[in-house]
Amino acid sequence: MVAVDSEIAPLLAHEQDIYDRFSARTKSLVVAQVAFCALLPMFVGGSFVPSIPQIARDLGTTGAVVNVAVSLSIFGSSTGSLTWARYSGFYGRRPIYLTSLPILAVGSFGVAAARSVPALMFWRAVQAFGAGGGFAVGAGVIADMYRLEERGRAMGIFFAAALLGPAVAPPIGGFVARYFSWRMMQLSIGVAAIFALGFMTAWMPETSQPGVRGVDKLKPGARRAVLLNPFKDLVLLRSPNILAACIVGTGVLATDLLMLNPLAYTLGERYNIHSEAIIGLLFCPCGLGNMIGAPISGRLSDRAIITWRAKRAGAWVPEDRLRATLLGTGLLVPLSVLSLALSTTFVSNRGLGLALAVIALFANGIGVDFALTPLSAYAVDILHDRSAEVTAATTCLRGTLIALLVSGILPALDRFGMLATHAAIAALAWACFGLLLLTIRFGREMRAWVDVGYTTSVAS
Repeated sequence: MVAVDSEIAPLLAHEQDIYDRFSARTKSLVVAQVAFCALLPMFVGGSFVPSIPQIARDLGTTGAVVNVAVSLSIFGSSTGSLTWARYSGFYGRRPIYLTSLPILAVGSFGVAAARSVPALMFWRAVQAFGAGGGFAVGAGVIADMYRLEERGRAMGIFFAAALLGPAVAPPIGGFVARYFSWRMMQLSIGVAAIFALGFMTAWMPETSQPGVRGVDKLKPGARRAVLLNPFKDLVLLRSPNILAACIVGTGVLATDLLMLNPLAYTLGERYNIHSEAIIGLLFCPCGLGNMIGAPISGRLSDRAIITWRAKRAGAWVPEDRLRATLLGTGLLVPLSVLSLALSTTFVSNRGLGLALAVIALFANGIGVDFALTPLSAYAVDILHDRSAEVTAATTCLRGTLIALLVSGILPALDRFGMLATHAAIAALAWACFGLLLLTIRFGREMRAWVDVGYTTSVAS
């Protein structure tokens, strides 16, 4: 729990005790559970890509055809995220986990058993749909349990686990595919989903705050089975603040993926590295940076809220949390992108070049989480009653934009070279930094442009 100075404590005394329904130990257990469920979608996506050549050979097709399954998984995950978040607001968080995890398991076993391209595509979409709710519903769970001044820390722990996936899933997927089979990796994901279902069934409480679920508001005897429109929550992106936070998060996260995805073509070709194992290990510094950066940034964002509320005699300005993102967004992210390109381009010594690359990737991992964790907590702060829904909407848009950006990175590297491409990515990061500064400065006015039902009290 974040320490609160004695002069600040009276400012928080009026908040509801609804956040004390669970003990600190129970909260920690729940965060660990939902973080694991958020990690599974990262393995669904990240472990598949290194296996594409082997899958193509196994099914007698081309890598380009199998790569369509990646696009299908993005669509399936986005649709799943919106669907599960929408229904979690109506029925609660626990029923959604108990429904989505079996679908993830069945989809994973279906992918592992696929003997044709159509079967692979179908089960891949089912698998991604089942995994889609892990991130959005998990953010909703954290909003249910933690006060405003504690939320950033909990979100940081959640992000540290979830964002470990993009760093470790590709090397693990490649290792399993090389020494066992790509089908074994998919079977493992299915088994992990069943394991998650078991501990969710045994230990996951319903975290939704009393009276806020749609099912709680039904009249006695009313029909409890409802059909909801999952795409309705995309209307939350009408909010200039939510859209700005989503764009900043997209630009920052894109630098991470655009540095990592082509490592075999950048560092690999420059330093004559052709081992999948070594290339996979180069993903790890960024993952380590994620693990370190997320909890730190969460605590810093909570501290920013507490400090600035004290300066304003208790008045809450949501954009104060975004001050914790400035170091990552303005310095660590763009400078790490540039330094990787500069060292790879101009340092011919393999040992020194790889050492500088590791430092750049580690710094990027820290910087990305210094931005993403407070940005996600900010979206939950200003739309607390729809925390899962706003997380799903921003995740859907972010995933779509990043998919488009990633698809163009290899052509850009071929045409313009690494230095020019990375300079453009760094420029994008600095543009996002500018948008972030505007949001911090004019956030109140931006919220007045379009009201999507913002949270008005720190007790929410």
